[in-house]
Amino acid sequence: MTLADVAYAPELPSHDAEIEEINAEAFGPGRFTRAAHKIREGGPHVRDLSFVATENGHVIASVRLTPIAVGEGRAMLLGPLAVRPSWKNLGIGRKLMAMAADAAKSRGARAIVLVGDAPYYGPLGYVPVKPGTMTMPWPVDPARLLVLELVPGGAASLHGAISHADVAGA
Repeated sequence: MTLADVAYAPELPSHDAEIEEINAEAFGPGRFTRAAHKIREGGPHVRDLSFVATENGHVIASVRLTPIAVGEGRAMLLGPLAVRPSWKNLGIGRKLMAMAADAAKSRGARAIVLVGDAPYYGPLGYVPVKPGTMTMPWPVDPARLLVLELVPGGAASLHGAISHADVAGA
């Protein structure tokens, strides 16, 4: 098992069962009570902006992007991002995130929002959301609400409650 054995590709429906297994392994049953999950319940993620890493045809990591509305603004919500334990700390998650960000930018997305730890995501360009500008549907530590601007000023229009873009009527 080496990084040379890892292939990266857009997510396909055939990956769903393995992705669910990886997410269950990474986040446990509590994942269904998180604010980001509440948003994702509002509609589908964008499969062609979501990616997997595979080894010998088996999914070892995945990342998904979901379209969101933040007040009148639009962005993408990153997550879940999960990597099988034996493949962690090798840069696979970071590569998947970069692929998703590049794909989202090429499709016109201006920003990506996530709930996570600034020390981990900061080196990837994510910064804390300006206090009071965005709210999640369930309580979230405001220090964990992060944003990556894909274009300069990409987060400027993001003010208000975060919901799935389908729920907001986008």
